[in-house]
Amino acid sequence: MAGDHETLVFKAKLAEQAERYDEMVTFMKAVVKSNAELTVEERNLLSVAYKNGIGSRRASWRIVSSIEQKEESKGNEGNVKIIRDYKKTLHKELSEICTDILTLLDQDLVPACQTGESKVFFLKMKGD
Repeated sequence: MAGDHETLVFKAKLAEQAERYDEMVTFMKAVVKSNAELTVEERNLLSVAYKNGIGSRRASWRIVSSIEQKEESKGNEGNVKIIRDYKKTLHKELSEICTDILTLLDQDLVPACQTGESKVFFLKMKGD
């Protein structure tokens, strides 16, 4: 079982290097399910996975919002409608990722904390 755990952590590191954060999230969720009391390194990997996944989508949201404003100022209502529909997709993805990590924190990570340090880390992550 420890081999599986180590393999998942290695895969998460590999996904990080490849900047494939959605896959990194998948690997780190499996790490949590195998043992919710994470090491410092594993906590950091989990945090990086979610923050980068959310960060790229937030950047997309900002870019699309900027384009929306430009199209509105030009009076291109057809394009504005397309953009708003696309923003709904981005919003849904962001909401799903946030719900996912909050559930993982509430149901697995915080209850399994055995040290104050890890509890503070996860509660801060929840606040972020």
